[in-house]
Amino acid sequence: MRETTPITVARGDGIGPEITDAVLHVMEAAGARLKVEEVPAGEQVYRRGHLGGLDAAGWGSIRRTRVFLKGPITTPQGYGNKSLNVTARTTLGLFANVRPCVSHHPYVRTRHPRMDVVIIRENEEDLYAGIEHRQTDEVIQSVKLISRPGSERIVRYAFDYARANHRRKVTAFVKDNVMKMTDGLFLKIFNEIAAEFPEIKADHLIVDIGAARLADQPERFDVIVTLNLYGDIVSDIAAQITGSVGLAGSANIGDACAMFEAIHGSAPMIAGQGIANPSGLLMAAVMMLVHIGQGDVAARIHNAWLKTIEDGVHTVDIFNRGVSRQRVGTHAFTNAVVERLGQMPVTLPTVGYAVTARPAYESGVRLSPRRKAVKELVGVDVFLHWPGGNPDELAGLVLPVATPALRLSSISNRSQKVWPEGNIGVFCTDHWRCRFLAPEGVAVGHADIVELLSGLARAGLDFTQTENLCNFDGKSGFSAT
Repeated sequence: MRETTPITVARGDGIGPEITDAVLHVMEAAGARLKVEEVPAGEQVYRRGHLGGLDAAGWGSIRRTRVFLKGPITTPQGYGNKSLNVTARTTLGLFANVRPCVSHHPYVRTRHPRMDVVIIRENEEDLYAGIEHRQTDEVIQSVKLISRPGSERIVRYAFDYARANHRRKVTAFVKDNVMKMTDGLFLKIFNEIAAEFPEIKADHLIVDIGAARLADQPERFDVIVTLNLYGDIVSDIAAQITGSVGLAGSANIGDACAMFEAIHGSAPMIAGQGIANPSGLLMAAVMMLVHIGQGDVAARIHNAWLKTIEDGVHTVDIFNRGVSRQRVGTHAFTNAVVERLGQMPVTLPTVGYAVTARPAYESGVRLSPRRKAVKELVGVDVFLHWPGGNPDELAGLVLPVATPALRLSSISNRSQKVWPEGNIGVFCTDHWRCRFLAPEGVAVGHADIVELLSGLARAGLDFTQTENLCNFDGKSGFSAT
């Protein structure tokens, strides 16, 4: 008898228990070789004081099995409660979010019958790091963090995915025309890695026009790789235009663990009515089975599901008069899939998956060797909370504090230069950035920054943040404005 694979399962909230039962039933009927460990997650765990939605035993199970099939979770409103999705991604290092978005024309209504796109989203960095500070009465900042290793991991994963799944093209979505350093780094790494995959076409688009083209002409895309915030938005657009968000599954892949889930929420308004569509979680389970090396079972389930859709056996969310033949609830839909195990779709393309000897994550994602750059401190940006509105007046307060090593170069407000020779009529808040630069040929150190800050403090100026300005290998490591 072939060895079983342990997995952790959480039924979740709302419709979660119903659709999880359905998915477990289909997998058992299809011959999935699993040892299921069930753990409580969601509202019941939040109420016991676990702010991340899982208790210690649940986290222990996931780290032991390394595979987590999660029903939809409701995050209670209120300060302190954290989304289990976000917590799991960061706690378990699930750096890659993978969302296949496929149309099933003509059986599921869509304007894009030839759509077959996979969105691969970086999961841990970007604005989703959640690093925010209120700095003044009027200004709050959110820090966008993009790292070279984080970008390389997700980009290389995207190209590896494309190669393994016989995909022809990878497209990067970025906003490097504005965020030249952060998104620029991501695009630079994308181009470097693309050169290692000459058989795969690589291109990139600014994310706004990319999202517009995806919504209008999704057949132009194959695999899209992008940063965390863009990926969250774009993947929902892609899932919706296939015809139904309720049919889409999602994988979150890390070096040590993986989590699989439907992309929809817990839908408490229909919980217990027996009408929920289990397809999103079932497609997530198919991805899970491929991940753990049971591609034979995954294909058996997926083809049976396609045959069910093709036969017009539809839940209410995708029921379409003239196309659908039978409107069914959760239980009947599940039984229809089980009855078709071993059958193939006739019109929709059949699927097949490789059977691997070990989970995909055990191979890891290769990273380039790290190289230490030559770093030179050349100045400092000091952010001030100052309620006055006249840049010249602020400059008059700051100039006497400047030191021979650090001279006031410019003042800006909301990234707009306002001194010297600033743009007239710029709307200013109480949040000011004063840039101090070392004169040509003058070496500057941290002690010089401390001396400058001491002078600002003696002058009664409220500094809220500093950012060191450095050159790396002789090139500026900071934005010009």
